[in-house]
Amino acid sequence: MNVTSGGNELLKESLWETKNRRGRKRVIVTKPLPGERWLHLLFEANCRVEICQSEEILSSKEIIKAIGEHCDGAIGQLTEQWNEEVFRTLKHAGGVVYSNYAVGYNNVDVSAATRCGIAVGNTPGVLTETTAELAIALTLAAARRIVEADGFMRSGKYIGWLPTLYLGNLLFGKTVGVIGAGRIGATYARMMVKGFSMDLIYHDIRRNHDLERDLIQFGEFVHSSGRKEVRVTYSKSIDRVLKEADVISLHPVLDTSTRHLINPERLRLMKKDAILVNASRGPVIDEAGLVAHLKTHPEFRVGLDVYENEPSTAQGLRDCPNAVIVPHIGSATGWTRKGMSILAAANIAAVLNRYPAWGETNDMHPFLSNTPPKAAPSIVNAKDVGILPYS
Repeated sequence: MNVTSGGNELLKESLWETKNRRGRKRVIVTKPLPGERWLHLLFEANCRVEICQSEEILSSKEIIKAIGEHCDGAIGQLTEQWNEEVFRTLKHAGGVVYSNYAVGYNNVDVSAATRCGIAVGNTPGVLTETTAELAIALTLAAARRIVEADGFMRSGKYIGWLPTLYLGNLLFGKTVGVIGAGRIGATYARMMVKGFSMDLIYHDIRRNHDLERDLIQFGEFVHSSGRKEVRVTYSKSIDRVLKEADVISLHPVLDTSTRHLINPERLRLMKKDAILVNASRGPVIDEAGLVAHLKTHPEFRVGLDVYENEPSTAQGLRDCPNAVIVPHIGSATGWTRKGMSILAAANIAAVLNRYPAWGETNDMHPFLSNTPPKAAPSIVNAKDVGILPYS
């Protein structure tokens, strides 16, 4: 199998590794995945598994070539475009299921997959705390200028303590703003409020009553011990969050309403020394506008894990000392990535075995146990493709 790469070179057959050659069902996996258990789940479903070893992002043409004339299912990456042409090819090859190795799936044309009768899986439930912790790390790194100070030390410029050396922002007792209070956003909010006694102001299309109750109870406890009671505010206005918060962390879904949610106009609403954190989706920020704002507002800081046009960054971003930038590592812990592998493989195996769908609101942790449910962990179009719910 020769697959044409995005450049002039060929992605050769030698870059594909085959596991369980005797398997009757063929599954392609576009990148090596952490752990071993995910493979055994597919082996138990009688699958031959072909894994692309290339670190390059596969184009749609490459994926179509890899699907070939017979393919029952596929596990792909958020960096790939799984569009209508790809799903039509998968259907014609006998495919019935695709799983995205991510919780988000804005790279997947779910409607096209549904029209082709192909189930689309994702991997929620195991990224929550890991991604929230990364957002916390970005917040602290930006607030205390960790990357700048690290570079200063490594360059041998440190000659002694100074009262004004790398002054940063104090977070304790300030206000944290969260836009998107789903699983990850709410977890980030809890960590910031409980860890730094911060007030919270948040926006979401749905009010998160569980989050509010939890933090109000925490605030009452703090107050009973003689400290300042923390406040929790729900705002229907994103602009109010941006105006009032000292730190703003972005956790919305990506759709037409949230693309360029943060633009030059909204950046101007924020405090001059605010901290903006994005570990959700790159296109929620107008990156070129952000770079311009960073250059004209040296006290404004940002921590980014995702980018508008990955793997590229906007011109000038890498030169901004007030930006902390990391390469999309929000879910990059061993436990989480192995868990994602298991969920992605479990989606494939379950659909091939005609199991029901566990449901997106259910806890995913049973699938990490020694006796996982006989169900697909998360199929986003389960109802539309006729997969019954687990009972």
